[in-house]
Amino acid sequence: MNTKGHCYPKSIILQAVYFKLRFTLSYRDVEEIMKMRAVHVDHATIQRWVFKFTPFIESEMKKRKGKVDTSWRLDETYIKVKGIWCYLYRAVDKLGNTVDFLLTRRRQRMSAQSFLIKAISNNCIPRVINIDKSGSNTAAIKVYNKRSFSKVKIRQCKYLNNIVEQDHRFIKWRIQNGLGFKSFESARRTLSGIEVVHMLRKNQMIGHGTTMFKSFCKLAG
Repeated sequence: MNTKGHCYPKSIILQAVYFKLRFTLSYRDVEEIMKMRAVHVDHATIQRWVFKFTPFIESEMKKRKGKVDTSWRLDETYIKVKGIWCYLYRAVDKLGNTVDFLLTRRRQRMSAQSFLIKAISNNCIPRVINIDKSGSNTAAIKVYNKRSFSKVKIRQCKYLNNIVEQDHRFIKWRIQNGLGFKSFESARRTLSGIEVVHMLRKNQMIGHGTTMFKSFCKLAG
């Protein structure tokens, strides 16, 4: 890849992107770490690498992710993008494995429905979904059942959602050192990369490498 007159080997690009997605680092932190490794690359270039390559990595993870259980816990959390609160829908199974995720601009039935369709398309039809008292999530599941002639059971048990709420905290902790997202698309791509690395951490990749970084490199091809 050629950036501003410099040609960086794939191994360098992967290291920089992995550092950003794996650890609680700002882009300037990653720039400094790369300099310690005798690689001079500015933080803006690293940000462009993350923006460019995370959709491909997410796509590959979809193909290689192991099956999840049919008992899901679904919830959403808040993520600030350009000073405005957006909503990150997420679901894990009863074992804590990540089912799927979706960043949306609004918290409403259509957003919850979009997430549900994405999660089922990428995984399977769940037997039961545990949610909070959110009316939008309830409505989304009911609409899905009606339109697809399925019988996904809705369960509302607060303590059962502790596992997804703890998972939210990990994702939010991972982005706390950044300067904030400047655009919705940048937030969406960066979060997808963080989620993929989080799945690698949970050993959800079929045919994973001997280390998380090697698994990450396998996804990059």
